[in-house]
Amino acid sequence: MEDNRRNVTFASLDQEKLKKMLEIKQLYDNNKLELEEARKRMKAEVGRITPEEYAAAEQLLMDEDPDECKNEDVRTMMDVFDGLFVNEQLSLPYGHTIDAYLRENQKMKDLLNQADDLAKKPFILNPWLEIFEKVVQYKVHFSRKQNQLYSALEREGFDRPTTTMWVYDDYIRDEVNDAWELLKKEVVDVDAFLKLYADIAVDLRDLMEKEEMILYPTSLKLISEDKMEELKSGDREIGFFMIDMPELKTNKIHPRDKANADDSTSSDFMTDLAALLAKHGHKIESSSDSEEKVLDVAEGKLTLEQINLLYQHLPVDISFVDENDIVKFYTDTKHRVFPRSKGVIGREVRNCHPPKSLYLVEEIIDKFRSGEQSKAEFWINKPGVFIYIIYVAIRDKNGKFRGVMEMMQDCTHIRAMEGEQRLLTWEEHSGKNGNGDVYTKKESTVSSVKDSSHVDNASDEAIKITGDTKLKSLLQKFPDLKENLIAYNSKFSMLNSPMAKVVLPLATIKMMSEQSGIPQKELIEKIYEFVGN
Repeated sequence: MEDNRRNVTFASLDQEKLKKMLEIKQLYDNNKLELEEARKRMKAEVGRITPEEYAAAEQLLMDEDPDECKNEDVRTMMDVFDGLFVNEQLSLPYGHTIDAYLRENQKMKDLLNQADDLAKKPFILNPWLEIFEKVVQYKVHFSRKQNQLYSALEREGFDRPTTTMWVYDDYIRDEVNDAWELLKKEVVDVDAFLKLYADIAVDLRDLMEKEEMILYPTSLKLISEDKMEELKSGDREIGFFMIDMPELKTNKIHPRDKANADDSTSSDFMTDLAALLAKHGHKIESSSDSEEKVLDVAEGKLTLEQINLLYQHLPVDISFVDENDIVKFYTDTKHRVFPRSKGVIGREVRNCHPPKSLYLVEEIIDKFRSGEQSKAEFWINKPGVFIYIIYVAIRDKNGKFRGVMEMMQDCTHIRAMEGEQRLLTWEEHSGKNGNGDVYTKKESTVSSVKDSSHVDNASDEAIKITGDTKLKSLLQKFPDLKENLIAYNSKFSMLNSPMAKVVLPLATIKMMSEQSGIPQKELIEKIYEFVGN
């Protein structure tokens, strides 16, 4: 009961009622009560149940099976509590934090209804690809819940979602990913896919029902409107599933930022960083402008602005957990491997990881703290993606443990490198210059090698095209090639279709020639013409 006392709402509830509700439900779960008897007792001994009462009872299950939520679907829960749940109809303004979750769920329900209709018809690949290309994006809904909403609930004394629903989130996410991989195979196992889809449809609907019946009403009771407002910035950092959200009003200021209300986000970060560094003995030279304050760092002198910019432009993601296992810092980069938001700052690190990997996190920290180990490496090799992760123990000059640094990097591009590159290559991308003008930087090569014969050879080698050349590699090097091919022959218009993601990793020049009817030699010559060689 201690955890319930941590929250005013939970503490105000009838604790004996909660224990009785839990007792009857566990008897039914353990097959010690038949359904009708469980219903009868629940009605007589418990009565009407609000979402927050169910959530508070769930909070009491701290020491139970961490797979509990995955193993219990909403239909079973509703069987036991049939007719007793107070079903709260949520009516929220557009742009409210919880309104976003509800609208995302409606989008998913619409997709599932479309998929249900498809499942009744003979299997055709393209419509399924179009639907599941959207369904797999629902993971952003999970990410926002896990990093934002769960974190806010933990601060209010309710941490059951991190040990129950998080398991269910990840279980469904993995199901969806597996189905997506089945669809992308050169030959689709239709029976296996349809069977998996049937499971996904049931699980997703169960999850959304529990969200809407328990999680969201409870969140509205436990989390104040001011704190809901504070979540909006982090929500937008992570993103949304198939919905639009209004721009944030600038007149709302996070309490942590009140002292620097007129500063930019980067200035807020720099102020926090300055305080952190000063705490550990780094000298800050006085200046009237906080961005011009100079830090006497270990090797050189940097302003807070310069340090902030360095962190923001690192080609890797960095997080820092202090010696008390509290998340203190992460780099805010555009290429983040996994979603992060400000909601993780100040959060206990064990609550930032799904239960199935928690034991690993705790083992790393324990061995780092004891001095037994100082580094742990992992890598994730998924289709088309290779992610490298390293954990490093942070110790001061006296060898005292001060925390853990986590570094992540998407190394897909690095692993794909072959031979050598001695030419300067600009990757095509769009952006804004210092004047706010939009620009596009096209790929070009500039020699830094004096030996011209070497340059010529390297250039010829860089774009040598044969029947075995992968189309994907050409498009990566020459992004304009796709539109040129489509304009050249209408059969290449499929490069703009959902099938492209499936075909591109496999397609060679030889395959393109066979499918289009264009002689291979002619096609290669045409591609050379398009790329300017």
